[in-house]
Amino acid sequence: MPSLILIDGGIGQLHAAAQALDSLQIINQPMASIAKKEEILYILGQEEEPCILERHSPVLHLIQQIRDETHRFAVSFHRQRRGKRQTKTALSDIPGVGPRTTQKLLREFGSVANLRRAGKEKLSRVVSPKVAEAILTHLDAEVAAGNLR
Repeated sequence: MPSLILIDGGIGQLHAAAQALDSLQIINQPMASIAKKEEILYILGQEEEPCILERHSPVLHLIQQIRDETHRFAVSFHRQRRGKRQTKTALSDIPGVGPRTTQKLLREFGSVANLRRAGKEKLSRVVSPKVAEAILTHLDAEVAAGNLR
C-alpha cells in the first residue's frame, strides 16, 4: 500500500474513501483530502484540526499539482474508455467491415437497427453487395442469438 492516499475533495469524500477501504478490510491506511476551493487539507482522524497551508507554500503547490495531474489523468482515461465503447458495435465482428466502413454505415443509416431495416438494396449503395449480404446475415444471426433486438 502507498504511504499516503490523497483524496480530491473535502471531509465527505475523505470519509467515503475511508469507508471503501474499510469494506476491503484495509485498515490503518494514512489518508488526507484537499478541499478544492478552500485548499484545506483534512487528515483522516484529525478532521477537527484541518491543515491550512499558506497560499504560497511549496507544499500546497505540490499537493495542488498532484491533484490536478491525477484529475487530468482520470478524465483522459475515462474519455478513452468511453471512446472505445462507442466504437464497438455489432458491426465490429463482421469480416470485411472495418472501422471506416462501420463509421460510413452508421453515418449513413444512424444505427444498427436502421441498417437491418434498410435491406440489401439500400446497403449496397454504400458497400458492395457481398459485404451488404454479410452484414445482414451477421445481424440476423445476432438477433436470433438474442444479442440484438
